[in-house]
Amino acid sequence: MPIRLGFARARAALAILMVFAAGACAHLDRLPAVSANDTTRASIAGIAEARFLPNDTAAMMAFARRLNERRRMHVASRGAASTSEYSLAISGGGDNGAFGAGLLFGWSEHGDRPSFMFVTGISTGALIAPLAFLGREYDSVLGEMYTTIEQNDIFRRRPILAGLASDALAESTPLQSLIAKYVDQALVARIAEESRRGRALLIVTTNLDAGVPVMWNIGAIAESGRPEAVELIRKILLASASIPGLFPPVMFDVTVDGVARQEMHVDGGASVQTYLYPATLQVSRIPTGPGAPRRVAYVIRNGRLAQGWDEVERRTTSIATRAVATLTTNNGLGDLYRIYALAKRDNVRLQLAYIDDDFAEPHPAEFDHGYMLKLFDYARAKARAGYPWRSAPPGL
Repeated sequence: MPIRLGFARARAALAILMVFAAGACAHLDRLPAVSANDTTRASIAGIAEARFLPNDTAAMMAFARRLNERRRMHVASRGAASTSEYSLAISGGGDNGAFGAGLLFGWSEHGDRPSFMFVTGISTGALIAPLAFLGREYDSVLGEMYTTIEQNDIFRRRPILAGLASDALAESTPLQSLIAKYVDQALVARIAEESRRGRALLIVTTNLDAGVPVMWNIGAIAESGRPEAVELIRKILLASASIPGLFPPVMFDVTVDGVARQEMHVDGGASVQTYLYPATLQVSRIPTGPGAPRRVAYVIRNGRLAQGWDEVERRTTSIATRAVATLTTNNGLGDLYRIYALAKRDNVRLQLAYIDDDFAEPHPAEFDHGYMLKLFDYARAKARAGYPWRSAPPGL
């Protein structure tokens, strides 16, 4: 039973895994979970604004206002205001993250890649997001990350019986090491510096106990100065990329009224594949002061918009794999329609990129080095020549 880590195939594998593992799993120890009533009150490392839940509209609005105030102060110190405000949302997609990495790299080479005021990332997009947030100075790191790695740099298989009796089919130790290599004290210090200027970096995970997405405010964590800040950010990135059932969940120690509790977090893609901002946060109502800038949102989907035709074998694993892959692809497309509707409502100009049909390289295995290199070069060449951004998903 080979392990393949694409989003669609991973969730299909999870569906199959649940059938066989129902009676096989051993109980693994953990601290008590946070109760449903206390989910919004759980504190992590004593850091204010470390994260937001989807229903924290008031907190998100207050956060957005504080960002705008910081931004105005920074602009005033420079003596010039920008006429545009740019945001970037980077989706999940496993090894298809090479597309987003290549696009950003080539965009810098083209010479018109902006500085993003707001960056969000999920799963493989979470690994890209900090580097995209910090800008061109980290392009070499971004290129290295997505053109030199292979499957062994991401996961290590467990024996099948051990995997069924544990919390995942594979170990994510290699991915932990990869994240630690790039996310160091210097990178976190740079994130803190940019956060103080009114810029924001959010990473999405899924709180599996509560069954909700969590938006982690990486800038606030970086600014906290807490000794555990670097390790916490690494854990958040790992959690966002931890496909449930294939990678072990990431456990976060929290407190509720001083009592130790623990949350189980997995891949942000289990909740949403692309995230710009919550529908309840009407950005057009956030005061920006005189000369309000034009808002532009760039969305990079690390994947295709259609599943594509494939004759399906009449057997359980093939049917489950294909069904879940189709569900995942269509959910990802639904995210884009939702983002499009938000952008139209709030007068935000949408710019969309995705893997198009002119990329037809075979995909022999997940995190295949040759495939990732070709996909990186494909996106880089398009962006270097001036990427043809779409203003809407297909049909709109």
